[in-house]
Amino acid sequence: MNSPLEARARAEELARDGRFLEAISVLTDANRAQPSGETETRLVELRRGAAADVVARRGIRTWPPKTQERFRGVVGLPEVTRDQLTPEILRSGVLRHGCLLVRGMVDQPRIDHLIDDIERSIVAHDAHGQGTPIEDTAPWFVPFDPGPGYIVPRDWGRAGGGVLAVDSPRALFDLIETFEEAGVGDLVAGFLGERPVILAKKWTLRRARQSEAYPVWHQDGAFMGREIRSLNVWLALSHCGIDAPGLDVVGRRLTEIVEFGTHEARFDWCVDDTIAARVGGNDIVSPVFAPGDALLFDHMLLHRTRIRPGMTHDRYAVEAWFAAPSSYPEDQIAITY
Repeated sequence: MNSPLEARARAEELARDGRFLEAISVLTDANRAQPSGETETRLVELRRGAAADVVARRGIRTWPPKTQERFRGVVGLPEVTRDQLTPEILRSGVLRHGCLLVRGMVDQPRIDHLIDDIERSIVAHDAHGQGTPIEDTAPWFVPFDPGPGYIVPRDWGRAGGGVLAVDSPRALFDLIETFEEAGVGDLVAGFLGERPVILAKKWTLRRARQSEAYPVWHQDGAFMGREIRSLNVWLALSHCGIDAPGLDVVGRRLTEIVEFGTHEARFDWCVDDTIAARVGGNDIVSPVFAPGDALLFDHMLLHRTRIRPGMTHDRYAVEAWFAAPSSYPEDQIAITY
């Protein structure tokens, strides 16, 4: 394409023909050459349209494949570096040990860029809440429209220190570009056995503070369903686990949804601390993350935000949930990756 205007015209032509993935590719290339809030906002809309087409053509597949043990004898969480990571190693970590810790998943320039995106997105979200019009908050905050019948829980996410990535077209573009540079798309597709969709309600740009964090035990399968095929890429953008909130996790594979919403559970999808302690036992671990480290896990991992006295710094992180189209829960709102 010779200009962004020509690229947008070509993308609209492709979209009218139902060729959403090609339209996304055209606009992505154009935005790499010349970033545009208008282009990034349209990309979010096209990803929603493309996901509907992908899901409509989904097929049931036998999964998981036979998974070999790659971490025999490992004490604590299995751990690899980005260059060691393959779908087979990922399956072994998640399906046999509950999760996989990946050191150096993302490089520092991308980390710095995403932290700036988070700050700008939070400022724009809050400004819109105080009456600033969308034309002045774009491309950092443009409320995502999933279509009729769907609810976007943006107020819930903001109360917990986050902003939904789909509400920030610029940040979503940058995050997908970051993941593509790190090979995340191919990795997740290899893990799930098919091209993934993004769960729009579960991609969160987060700046966690003591006052905003929810340190409650939970499995995401409690509200996404036991039969979903999922993967979360939880990406640390700052040091966390010592002087900033981190994670507590049960470092072994759980095969069932733990009893939730009972006793002293804060929310109806949470696991009471006493039950979590009984289930986790000696397997509860609290990894320390450096910027760019990632924890990869699915909806069966029992975990919570780690809050301890003396944690005076903010935690910057990204939560990015993927799902297989053949098993995703429709109420989670899919957009294509």
